[in-house]
Amino acid sequence: MAIVTTTQITHAVNNYYSRSMLERGLPLLVHDLFAQLKDIPKGNSNVIKFRRYGALAVATTPLTEGTTPGGSNLSITDVTATVAQYGDFVIMSDWLSMTSLDPVGTETSELLGEQAAQTIDTIIRDVLAAGTNVQYADAVTPASNTASVQIVAADKITEDELAISVRTLKNSNAQRITSMVSADRGYNTTPIDASYIAIVHPNTTYDLQAITNFVPVEKYAGMAVKLPGEVGKIREVRFIESTHAKVKTGAGAGGINVYATLVFGKDAYGVTRISGESLRVITKALGSAGSADPLDQRATMGWKSTLAAIILNQTYMLRLEHAVS
Repeated sequence: MAIVTTTQITHAVNNYYSRSMLERGLPLLVHDLFAQLKDIPKGNSNVIKFRRYGALAVATTPLTEGTTPGGSNLSITDVTATVAQYGDFVIMSDWLSMTSLDPVGTETSELLGEQAAQTIDTIIRDVLAAGTNVQYADAVTPASNTASVQIVAADKITEDELAISVRTLKNSNAQRITSMVSADRGYNTTPIDASYIAIVHPNTTYDLQAITNFVPVEKYAGMAVKLPGEVGKIREVRFIESTHAKVKTGAGAGGINVYATLVFGKDAYGVTRISGESLRVITKALGSAGSADPLDQRATMGWKSTLAAIILNQTYMLRLEHAVS
């Protein structure tokens, strides 16, 4: 008895196809959490000026009876940042939406959102990583501050290096951070326990965990607010982990990677946008281009952002360059 099987008649679709898209591995984006946020009102230029008044010299000379002293002058330091626009988009055909098994619109929207967030974080990170206050880890001479030192494999992050970083910040009168920007609450901030912050790569965390005085976040006492991506602390420094932390590929001796751990205090840097234009998602439907799309064949989905990042005080932020195990 003849039996007709799939040998004679194959499946129209050869393999079962799951419409649930595979998740993409994404970094934790943290570089904007501790910024001083000041936006520019729309219609008021694209340049913002942050102003700092200099401290007055202490007045240790006794006053002379009946004589008015000379007085002091105020001094200011202005730091400016220029906001720029960033963005991208995807064009989708009508045929794609008619024939694809995938939820193309949903996936495209998610991809663009991820791209926008990573773009913004990258811009802020690269500004911070270009700061002038640098400490180079050196297994022989800790806390070398000369650029002639080339990082070698033995120059890993240590408790001594971190202690010297904190000392440098304190000597510059950098205050500890007491709040962070709440990503889900707009401009609002959340209070945190006073500390200096370090943004580290997971490869750096591996070495930190081997330090005797490293306290993992799960062993914190009390009800301290846990920061996004926080992995632990050493003394006055709390560590935020992200695979998006700055790594200088092949910059060390023998082509090893150099890790740029950012250690900073309060008001070290600022982020600004045009008010109401921090991030927009823009969707154009099929045929929305009018005569430029006469057969309703093209739709677009994209995003547009305004952004500027600036280091407000170079001495309040330090870049510790080192190797990892």
